[in-house]
Amino acid sequence: MCHCRIVLAALAISFFPYIVLGQDTAAPAPGPVTVVSMSEAEKQFQQTLSGVTLVGFYTVGDSPESRPDKYTIERVVKIGDDLWNIDARIEYNNREFKATVKTPVKWAGDTPVLSLSNYLIKDHGVFSARILIHNGMYAGTWGGQERGGKMFGKIVRNETLAK
Repeated sequence: MCHCRIVLAALAISFFPYIVLGQDTAAPAPGPVTVVSMSEAEKQFQQTLSGVTLVGFYTVGDSPESRPDKYTIERVVKIGDDLWNIDARIEYNNREFKATVKTPVKWAGDTPVLSLSNYLIKDHGVFSARILIHNGMYAGTWGGQERGGKMFGKIVRNETLAK
């Protein structure tokens, strides 16, 4: 099993299938909508990651072998200071999962970094990752209790993939 996929779903992009296996995917109870103010950089981040697919690769450990990766992000919404909901579809093991993941996003200057630290994923362990988003691409590291690796790729608008 690929633990890097767990981290990306949790981030995004983070973004990974084990999250779906370990999280309750029931719809939240209806309630008042809270409007959270956003800076111009945050608005750009939201636009960059909404309605896109992350198409790329991941590695495991020190191996130079890369493996294909793909995550469809339907919507990204800021819900608090440095906290975002990411609605994603993750394809894994010939199955597709939907998940809404609460993801911390930090800023390195004008660059958003999806930041997950010691995130417990039910029945799978604790994971950490840092994934930066820049210039139509993503790149970062992921790690679990037993292994980790790198991940990287491009951000493609879903309309472009349909053509």
